Amino acid sequence: MRTIAVWLVAFLAASGLLAPTSANAFDAASVPAPKKTKLGQYFSSQEAASFMDQHGSKALFLDVRTPAELEFLGMPSQADANVPYMKEPDFPAFDGAKGNFKLETNPDFLPEVRRRLAAKGLGPDDAIVLICRSGDRSAAASNLLAEAGFKNVYSVIDGFEGDLATDGPKAGQRAVNGWKNAGLPWSYKLDKAKMYHVDN
Repeated sequence: MRTIAVWLVAFLAASGLLAPTSANAFDAASVPAPKKTKLGQYFSSQEAASFMDQHGSKALFLDVRTPAELEFLGMPSQADANVPYMKEPDFPAFDGAKGNFKLETNPDFLPEVRRRLAAKGLGPDDAIVLICRSGDRSAAASNLLAEAGFKNVYSVIDGFEGDLATDGPKAGQRAVNGWKNAGLPWSYKLDKAKMYHVDN
């Protein structure tokens, strides 16, 4: 009986019918509070890359950072599109407490996610993988999608740049984990068709 069960799991995994949560190495209890999602579904950057390699035609991989971040820091090569969860306001405002410019929620986020799904021939039940800088905004974006009824949404918990090192020679730098630090494919050269609200 056990042999049949092992064979069935192997068959389902090989055929892509096994739920992607089987690739999920993160227990929700171990996820830091700012990165927790309502759905509790996470990938590391390596898991996201592997998942897209195996299921790319049946999943949508979105970079939810601002276009400026992509311009200066690059974008995962496997990402299908940039759909910013937050954007720069029309009139820049500085956050003195955080020491950076404020961002505001992008009101076009949900309609643009739906548009990108449709453009790839996918629907609301297909997998959506979200990546941001370090996993905070992708978690918030996942929560917004969950509230809108999406159930198959995964946040890349270490993001594109990774977490801040707390000690050593790279303390204060995003050098702990993340897409770039893992050596996964990315580029500074952006594909116009993937960019948010760029007329083709």
